[in-house]
Amino acid sequence: MDPPQRVFTVALGLSILLHAIVLSIHFRFPDVMRKFTAAQPLEVVLVNSKSRSRPVKPDVLAQANLDGGGNTDDNRRAKTPLPVTQSVQPGDDLQRATRRVQELEAQQRQLLAQIQPSKTPSSASVSTPTPNDPQISGADLMSRSLALMRFEAEIARNVDEYNKRPRKQFVGARAAEFRFAQYTENYRQKVERIGNLNYPQEARGKIYGSLQLSVSIGPDGSVVSVEVLQPSGFPVLDRAAELIVRMAAPYGEFPPDIRKDTDILVITRTWRFVAGDRLSGE
Repeated sequence: MDPPQRVFTVALGLSILLHAIVLSIHFRFPDVMRKFTAAQPLEVVLVNSKSRSRPVKPDVLAQANLDGGGNTDDNRRAKTPLPVTQSVQPGDDLQRATRRVQELEAQQRQLLAQIQPSKTPSSASVSTPTPNDPQISGADLMSRSLALMRFEAEIARNVDEYNKRPRKQFVGARAAEFRFAQYTENYRQKVERIGNLNYPQEARGKIYGSLQLSVSIGPDGSVVSVEVLQPSGFPVLDRAAELIVRMAAPYGEFPPDIRKDTDILVITRTWRFVAGDRLSGE
């Protein structure tokens, strides 16, 4: 080819190559944008045991309360939700308590069975005493009968009080049982709102501190009792915290999943009176 044709051919080939490279380039949003646009998932960790008490500062959400239970102080998680294959496993508190209750009930039934037949004297006991038998006065028989009746009444009263005892749930832990999480959060928000509106006048701008309260709430949201577990060192703050909790009542009624096995919910939480005259809960 002559020089003009050769230049034209080379230019055409470079143009085709350049267009192919440009068309092969694609643009898209970086992955960092997806993190803001995608919905954030809720992480719930499955634990392989449970405990009665709830940790004060939960690290994660779980299907049951778990306050410790490992064999190391390091911040670790189990690699599997399956229970540890040991002869005595952690988290058997509920089973042991159930067995203990069954044993106590069996003992009570046995005592009642022993006392009730003794109230009705048999034919042998009411038979005419022989000359060799010791003489028993009517007063002795009456005192023995009254003693048996008092003993039986005491056992029956204990059984009745046991059956009427309210079922309590204690909340305030590390691995919060999921069904209590929303209720306790609503409780915290309401106490903070009422506390900031009714901050103690004599403590404004000069007294600050923290204390731990244990509040028992009934199924209708009413306050059954308030107890200061760890005082702040300032009586004015302790009295104000108790008054604020009672002023914020009633709280929400128990939802069905809590009401089914809970008569009293005991919430333990640390409250802080901080600078700026604000009340905050942990």
